[in-house]
Amino acid sequence: MLPFMKMHGLGNDFVVIDSRRTGALPDAATVAAMADRHRGVGFDQLAVILPGDNADARLVFYNADGSFSAACGNATRCVARHLMEESGARSLRLATDHAVLAAEDAGQGLTRVNMGAPVLDWAKIPLAEDLDTLHLPIDGDPVATGMGNPHMTFFVADAAALDLESFGPAHEHHPLYPQRTNVEIVQVVSSDEIILRIWERGTGITLASGSCSCAAVVAAARRGLTGRRVRVNVPGGMLEIDWRADGVWMTGPTAHVFDGVWRG
Repeated sequence: MLPFMKMHGLGNDFVVIDSRRTGALPDAATVAAMADRHRGVGFDQLAVILPGDNADARLVFYNADGSFSAACGNATRCVARHLMEESGARSLRLATDHAVLAAEDAGQGLTRVNMGAPVLDWAKIPLAEDLDTLHLPIDGDPVATGMGNPHMTFFVADAAALDLESFGPAHEHHPLYPQRTNVEIVQVVSSDEIILRIWERGTGITLASGSCSCAAVVAAARRGLTGRRVRVNVPGGMLEIDWRADGVWMTGPTAHVFDGVWRG
């Protein structure tokens, strides 16, 4: 019997397991079984809350296929909101495999998380070879970015016109990305607004993604297509991304949908 919480940020949905007392992690088979939307709970990612040595808590993330991810921005915001409501704190620090992330109550029910500095070095994203991360030698001229997980960002005139069902998996497994990659399709609306469609590594098409939104804004700003503070319109709603000197801050809503017990 495994108690869990179901949460989402703009429809990007998560199962969250609080293992602060036990320190236990689920195995890959359990994660994949829970992820099944027909026979399990269903989620885009799973997050486990663990005790934190140099932070208020430590987070471990899994993709829907049972593989690990070092970052999950919207899940981080959901957990941060849960822990702040639990403790009454207005801010806290959450350790991930990527970095120790600052989170805070942004007011009006919104939660803000600093996702840390973007990774722009090819070897740390990682890519398979030394390349210009601002212009990858791939049809469509995408940008490579790391946000604790790898990203490939394309800029198009009409994001809705692209067949993401086939485009996403074809690029997730591109040989330049030895750990696979998230794929972002960006349509620039103005210097402070973009439309974003998302293919998440190990999951597929999602309604939103925090790390993908951060990577998309970093890529757009590096190309000179937008500024550093951008509204990101995803199918599930809107996130605000602000690439500051101390990291990429992400602000948006969260929802705690229900609590349950896994008996698989």
